[in-house]
Amino acid sequence: MNPIDVLIIIGCVAIVVGVIVTSIINKKKGKTSCGCDCAHCSGCANKTKTEEQTNK
Repeated sequence: MNPIDVLIIIGCVAIVVGVIVTSIINKKKGKTSCGCDCAHCSGCANKTKTEEQTNK
């Protein structure tokens, strides 16, 4: 394996780990996984959850 190959693998792993960490942080903040404003989305699974929370 060449040093270039090792750098490419490290770069790919860093990107994947970054996406996973960002997803976990957004989930803890209560944001949606799609990144959209789900208030206007009729097919969003999170919409029913937020409506149930606001109705309590």
